Order: sequence, then C-alpha cells, then structure tokens
Amino acid sequence: MNAPPKYQLYDDPLSMFSSMIDDIMTAQKSIYLQTYRFANDYIGKRFRTALNRKVKEGVKIVVLIDSWGTGVNESFFREMIDLGAEVKFFQKIKFSFDIVSRNHRRNHRKLLIIDGNISYIGSSNITTYCLNWRECTIRLTGGIAAEFIKIIEEDFRTSNKVYQNKRISTKTIFYEQLSIIRDVPGTRKQPVRQAFIDTINAAKKEIIIETPYFLPGSILRKSIYEAAERGVKVKIIMPRHSDLMLFDILRNRYFGKYYNMNISILFYTLDNLHAKVFLVDNKYFITGSSNFDYRSMKFMHEINIAGEQGVIVNLIKLHLDETLKDCKPFDYVKWKNRPLFLKINEAFLVPFRHLF
Repeated sequence: MNAPPKYQLYDDPLSMFSSMIDDIMTAQKSIYLQTYRFANDYIGKRFRTALNRKVKEGVKIVVLIDSWGTGVNESFFREMIDLGAEVKFFQKIKFSFDIVSRNHRRNHRKLLIIDGNISYIGSSNITTYCLNWRECTIRLTGGIAAEFIKIIEEDFRTSNKVYQNKRISTKTIFYEQLSIIRDVPGTRKQPVRQAFIDTINAAKKEIIIETPYFLPGSILRKSIYEAAERGVKVKIIMPRHSDLMLFDILRNRYFGKYYNMNISILFYTLDNLHAKVFLVDNKYFITGSSNFDYRSMKFMHEINIAGEQGVIVNLIKLHLDETLKDCKPFDYVKWKNRPLFLKINEAFLVPFRHLF
C-alpha cells in the first residue's frame, strides 16, 4: 500500500471526517483534539465512539472544546472521562459586569493531532450540520505536530484564565517551509491581522480571500484598497448567504465601496462556504481558523498555517478553482436599488460590528 502524501486538502467535510476517524483508529500513543463546536449528532457521536475505543486501548486522549460554540457538556464524554481522558471546556459562560466582552473571548482553533505525527488544521467543526458546507482543512504529517501539541497543551492549561492572555504565547513558530500564526484576544499586536496586512502590502499581481465572514477593520480595509489602487487584482469569495443573517446584512453595507475600487466580490451559491483561505500572487498562502472580520481578530483564539510551501499552494489553487466554478459576481445595480429598510438595518448594526 502506498503511503498517503505529506499534505492533503479536504474541502468536503464527509471525506475529511472519514479521514480523521480512520487516523484516530490507527492511534497508538496520543490524540489531541481542539475545536470550537462539537455537536451531539451523527458526526459528534462517531468521533466520541472512536475516542472511547482508543482510550480503552490506553491511548492518551486530550480534548479541548469551546463552551460557547459547543452543544455538549461533560456528561456527553462521561465514559471516556471515567477511563482517563482529559476533557475540558474553554471558558464557560459567566455573568459579570463585562459579560459581553468577557464571554466573546472564545477559542476558535481547530486542531487534531495523532501520535505526534498526523495533524489536521482548518475551518471545520465536529458537527453534522456542516456536511454540505465547503470547508478547507489541511492534513499534514511530520514534526510540525509536536508544535501543535505544545499549543494545545498551553490552551488546556490556561483555558479558564480569562484575564491572563499576556501569558499565552502568540509568537510565530517556523517549521521548515511553514509558519504557525496565532492570535489571542486583547493583544495589540494581533499577529494574524499583521500577517494579512504584510502580505497584502507585498502583493504584486493578485489577492484571493475566501471567507464565510468578510468584515475587515479599517486598517485591513485600507491595505486592501491600496493594493487595488496599485493595480493588484483583488477577489473576495464569500457565501451568498452565510449561517449568520445579521452579519450578512451588515457586510452588505460596504459592497459599493469595494465595487468602486475594482475589487471583485464573488458569491458562492451552493449551500454555505465556511473555508478560510488567503492566497497572494499564487505563491503565498494563509489558511486555518481565522475569519476575515472584526470578531475573529479582536476576540478569538485563532490558529493558521502560512508560507510558500509549493505542494500546499497547488492544493489551495485547485481548491479555489473549484470554488469559483460555483460562484456568481456581485450585482452592483441590484445592490444600489436594495430596499430602504435594509439600508437602515445596515446602519443600525454598524456599532455592533465587533460582536458578529
């Protein structure tokens, strides 16, 4: 049997979940899983069954799930916890004077690491409802897995230390031809945003942004505008309708400006687009958990891989080519003539843009 390639890209969740579970079943030493959503449904139960089996075989199991995003609690994992698995829920919802800002500091990272050799990083949660969505998850093999394990272990240790983000590292990790770029809430540096800005500023020919939620802050928008002004072709791919209706209303407010700057807006028309992909000049990529919006860069713990690794760049190019086959361009005339009540709703939502 031929060994699987070192890098694989999954944009079909069913194939990705099958690969993940197959890899889990081969685990001999350890399984580390970190995710934003873990649902009590068909896919969630398949993962739980596989993890239960491996913990019975003596495999070390570490699971970290965000309390806001998930739909399960400790009882869902009771069997594996009783058998020695480590399961923790990241920052449970708490009522306090700063309930909004405090509870919006979520762990949005999505990682699966098996035996310190196989790594999955990308956009997909552990749920059935995303089976028809378009995602982007990269499977890697090799020593970079050890770096991901260190990150998960740090997140696990600090998962309830809301005000201690200064102690959580955001230092970029370099491994061979790849970089691991991560964010935590409340830091001024915002490494992920800075990586986007630096790469946009260096772009010479083309920028492609594929994201479910496109609502960049003013600094990031300025970089995009400046790139368009110097002749760089900018394409923004987003779902025609995401899973957040209010977000879609707010994002639509800015489409006229993008259009007038010759920035192409393309709507994915098949179900929901949830992939998070950034490609510049067909040679530099960023992909992982980060959305291209205020909330992701201000309130979220995020993680991405980036670089000029040729095999991954080619996989991403193929992924984007397939996405574009099911896209339609933004209709400026239709947008210009949208109903007044939509314009009013857009304006009303602007002060709350950080919360979407």
